[in-house]
Amino acid sequence: MRPGGAPKAARHHRFTEAFVLLLLPVLGLCLYLTTGRPDLPSQPLEARLENPGNDVAVLIAKAERHLAQNPDDGRGWDVLAPIYIRTMRVNDAQTAYRNAIRLLGPSPIRLDGLAETLMALSDGVVTEETRQVLEQSLKLEPDNPRARFYIALGMEQAGRPDDARQAFEALAKQSPADAPWLPLVNEHIAMNGGAPAGANPVTPGAGQAAPGNPTQQDVAAAENMSAGDRQQMIRGMVESLDAKLSQDPNNFEGWMRLIRSYAVLNDKDRATDALKRGLAAFPPAGEQGKQLLALAKELNIATEGQTE
Repeated sequence: MRPGGAPKAARHHRFTEAFVLLLLPVLGLCLYLTTGRPDLPSQPLEARLENPGNDVAVLIAKAERHLAQNPDDGRGWDVLAPIYIRTMRVNDAQTAYRNAIRLLGPSPIRLDGLAETLMALSDGVVTEETRQVLEQSLKLEPDNPRARFYIALGMEQAGRPDDARQAFEALAKQSPADAPWLPLVNEHIAMNGGAPAGANPVTPGAGQAAPGNPTQQDVAAAENMSAGDRQQMIRGMVESLDAKLSQDPNNFEGWMRLIRSYAVLNDKDRATDALKRGLAAFPPAGEQGKQLLALAKELNIATEGQTE
């Protein structure tokens, strides 16, 4: 075991949790939601894993025993891979996705899932291997927003802001106006010096960023910060958004972003409090209140007593 191995694993675990809870729900592209997909016939194992009651660990163990005896059961690996991600078993997820691709062939869902596990294992970095997997996914589905987002993110991480901005802008142009991933895409457009889709170009000194969004000055300052300072800056921005929502509680998108932000910071108490205050402005019976509750469920935030 290499020196520092345990802290590295802990960082991977923390990143993976934030990655699964934040990015995937934002993009609205779940790893494995549907049953009876046209490319996959009905499967008893899949049905049991989709409706496990309180015995998901038992069902995973049974599936693993089955695959140990039947390692060429591609559908079994296909079912288990996203379940491993949900339970933070990222290395196992990588193995399962690779086996599913080897046995069943590549598909956008499998390739995107593999890419996400590789990113989780590299602390969110789009590595060259990850980029190649995503490019393969785009060959199968050129308009795949999930793969296009990560490729643009890779350009941003590689210090290519112009290319990243153009890629994010193209994704925004392709996306429906109500696409759940569009706010995140717009944030990256702004971070790379562009104007969010549907927004008027910002002239120097004119207008302000939306509540909680980083300004151009914030982005420039963050580039020279240490990881700890950058984290502190992020928390300060979240707290600023919180304060602004206390003064203007009718900002629905603000509540969605605040709840998600606290969840990613692993501050579940504040996330729960933000949910409560958001529901006071947008009652659970309304469509926006239902969206707040759905987000809380995705982020594993307690909703008891807040559904009336």
